[in-house]
Amino acid sequence: MCFGAAAASHSVATFVGFVGVGASPCSRMCALPGGVMTASSSERAAWLVVLAGVVAALQVGKLPPALPALQAELGLTLVQSGFLLSIVQLAGLSLAVFMGLLADGMGLKRSMVRGLCLLALASGLGGFATSVTALLVLRAIEGLGFLLVALPAPALIRRLVPPAQLPGMLGVWGAYMPTGTALALLLGPLFIPAWGWGVWWWLFAAVALAMALGLHRAVPADPAIHVAHAGQGAGTRLRLTLSAPGPWLVALTFGMYSGQWLAVVGFLPSIYAAAGVSGALLGVLTALAAAVNMAGNMASGRLLQRGWAPRSTLWLGFGAMALGSTLAFAAFTDGLPWLRYAGVLVFSGMGGLVPGTLFSLAVRLAPGEQQVATTVGWVQQLSALGQFAGPPVVAAVAARAGGWQLTPLVTVGCCAVGAVLARAAGRELQRQTTQAQSRP
Repeated sequence: MCFGAAAASHSVATFVGFVGVGASPCSRMCALPGGVMTASSSERAAWLVVLAGVVAALQVGKLPPALPALQAELGLTLVQSGFLLSIVQLAGLSLAVFMGLLADGMGLKRSMVRGLCLLALASGLGGFATSVTALLVLRAIEGLGFLLVALPAPALIRRLVPPAQLPGMLGVWGAYMPTGTALALLLGPLFIPAWGWGVWWWLFAAVALAMALGLHRAVPADPAIHVAHAGQGAGTRLRLTLSAPGPWLVALTFGMYSGQWLAVVGFLPSIYAAAGVSGALLGVLTALAAAVNMAGNMASGRLLQRGWAPRSTLWLGFGAMALGSTLAFAAFTDGLPWLRYAGVLVFSGMGGLVPGTLFSLAVRLAPGEQQVATTVGWVQQLSALGQFAGPPVVAAVAARAGGWQLTPLVTVGCCAVGAVLARAAGRELQRQTTQAQSRP
C-alpha cells in the first residue's frame, strides 16, 4: 500500500519562487466563470483541494481491510493480494512523470476533476467484480485516477492561497495520504463485515463522484491561456525537468524517506502478530502508527512559516527517524515493548516533517511554472521506486539476521543519505533564491 505520495503543478502567475518571491493570483481575488472569487472563498476552495486528496487516498487505503473478505469470496491468494496492494504503487513507479506531464497540459482543476471521476468509475465497477483479473485491471485504473488527483493539487493550492499561508497549507496537504489511509483502516473493519466489500467499493465511488462535483463548482476554472496551450510542449517540459538538479534532489530525498517508512509501517502487522498481539489491538496500533505521520506533515508547514530552513526541517525529520527506528528494532530494547512502540511513533510522527517539507521544495525547485506537476510526477516516481525497493531490502536483512534487530542498518543508512541530499537541496534553493533576487 502506498502511504506517502507527492503532488504539484503550475499556477497562473509566472513561476519565480515560493514565499516572498512572486504572488499567488488568488491572494486577492480569483475570477470565476460566474463572478469573482473572494479571499475567503479561495481559502475554502484550497481546503476542498486537500479534501479531494484525502478522498483519493481513501481509494488506496480501502483495499487492506477488504482483503479477508476478498480472499473468502473470490479465492484471492496471498500473492494476488500483494499484487492488488502494489498495483497502484506500480502506476506511480512507471507512469508518474508522464501523468505529471498530462496534468500540466490538461490544467490543474480539470486534471483533478477527471481523476476523481476516473476513481469513481473504477471503484463503482469494482464493486461488481467477480474475478481477480477484473479487480486488478480496475485497481490499475484507480492508480491512474489517483495520480491525476494527487499530482496537480499543491500547485492548485498555490494558486488559491496567499504566499504567506502557502507553507502551512502545503503542510496540511502533506497529511492527505496518512489521513485517508488511517480512516480506511479504522472504518473498514466496522463496515465490511456488515455490508460487504462490494458496498464498500460503491461507497467510495459515490464519495469520489461527490468530491468531483464539489471541486468543479468551488474551484475557479483553469486560465484560458493555459487551456489554449493544453497538451503542447510535453517533450520540452520533460527535458527541462530532468535536466535541472532541483527535481532530482527532491525526488531522491523522497525515495530515501518513503522506502524506509513503508518498510517499517508495512511490516508492523506481521511483527506484532508474531509477538502475539490480538487482532483488534493490532489494527489500532498500526493505524495509529500511520496516523501520527499527519502531525509531522502539518508541523512542517508551521515550521517553514516560522522561518525554518527546509534543510533544517529535513535534518530534524531524518534524525528522528534514525533514532526512532533504532529504539524500535535494536537488540538493546528487546524486552521493552513500550519503548519499541514509542520508537515507531517517533519514527513515523517526526518523519512526517520530511514529506511535508519536500512538497514545498518540489514547488520551489521546479525549473519553471509549466514544469511543476512534471517535477512532482518525477518526485512521485522515485518515491514509488523507494517504496518498491525498501520493504524487500528490509525483509532480506531480517531474514539473514533471523530477526528485525538489524533493521536500523537500512533505516539509519537511508537517513544519512537523505540528510546529505537535503543539504544539497538547501544549497540549490539558496542558489536559485539568490539568482531571483539579483534579477532587475
